[in-house]
Amino acid sequence: MKLSIVIVNYNVRYYLEQCLLSVEKALTGVGGEVFVVDNNSTDDSVSYLKGKFPWVRYIENKENVGFSRANNQALREARGEYVLLLNPDTFIGERTLRECIDFMDKTPKAGICGVGMLKVDGSFAPESRRGVPTPFVAFCKMTGLGSLFPKSRLFGRYYMQYLNKQSINPIEIVSGAFMFIRKEALDKVGLLDESFFMYGEDIDLSYRVLKAGYQNYYIPTQILHYKGESTKKDSIKYVNTFYKAMVIFFKKHFSHYSIIYSMFITLVIAMKGLMSYVMEKIYALSRKRDKKRRKKYLIVSDGRNLADMKSIAEKHRLKYDVFHSKLGDIPSTDVLYRDYDYIVFDTSRYPFSSILEFFRHDEPDRHRPLIATYIPSNKSIMTIQGAIL
Repeated sequence: MKLSIVIVNYNVRYYLEQCLLSVEKALTGVGGEVFVVDNNSTDDSVSYLKGKFPWVRYIENKENVGFSRANNQALREARGEYVLLLNPDTFIGERTLRECIDFMDKTPKAGICGVGMLKVDGSFAPESRRGVPTPFVAFCKMTGLGSLFPKSRLFGRYYMQYLNKQSINPIEIVSGAFMFIRKEALDKVGLLDESFFMYGEDIDLSYRVLKAGYQNYYIPTQILHYKGESTKKDSIKYVNTFYKAMVIFFKKHFSHYSIIYSMFITLVIAMKGLMSYVMEKIYALSRKRDKKRRKKYLIVSDGRNLADMKSIAEKHRLKYDVFHSKLGDIPSTDVLYRDYDYIVFDTSRYPFSSILEFFRHDEPDRHRPLIATYIPSNKSIMTIQGAIL
């Protein structure tokens, strides 16, 4: 078997449904298996998905055992030459898996490869490629030096933004949202470290693979990852969890720095926690104001599911226009600069790869509408806010 895909789920059944739809298309012509490990979701995820995706292997936990332990449950059963750890709040292009397999087949020293992740506005997610957070690299990130000098090879190594986004490049750390791993390398270095409940496990595994003599790579294949928006990176809970994971990593790999680093990181958590509290209050006020404004949608349709999409929009009193197209006819990119909040594509009529390519851009300071999709299997419009049914 060529590929085993492992997806850990916790209460995101509609995102996961879309993810599995994209995976099903991408697996065409690839010998593969898919595991969904459910961490005791309360939204009936497994019962909901089993009827729609009977070919998936489900592992149902009675408690939330964390990301590392849940992945390991499936990894112990995986039979593929390669293993993909994939987040449920993603969707991938139709050729994503084939492109990763082709690259890994041609590059025997590649241990893990990652891809270009897009945020919901089509911009590049910086966590798509990272450097090992050595004490100096971590210091530059936490103090903001990396943000001030993002293209610097000295100060900006954490996100490696000096690398070309459109080229294959050796990197050090691959994001756990999409980790395409050579099973031989995983067998050599061992499974995910279960000391990490959430965050940090991808850094640890990537570093162990590097130390085992493999090279990790970035390839410019595109996927969508909602997490950049759906998880508030300035929340107190995130700050606390992420930086505590970094402490675990440092104690494991840089123990001679652990006392000094622990003191420094405790100070960082306190400072960022205070900043996060202020930012959460500001965010809550902006959300309150934003809710009062009706969002505007552009529905792209060749007519097949247009009535259902219009019905959803009218049910929720959404402002919308319709772009009438022939199958495969995507609007020109000038619509991206009109007054729309979301552009909705029917995923049964337009390839996921075409949707990603349409939205992809390198203009972070310019307003762009967000990616939205119509999922016919549950008659919903998927946005960063979740499913509109």
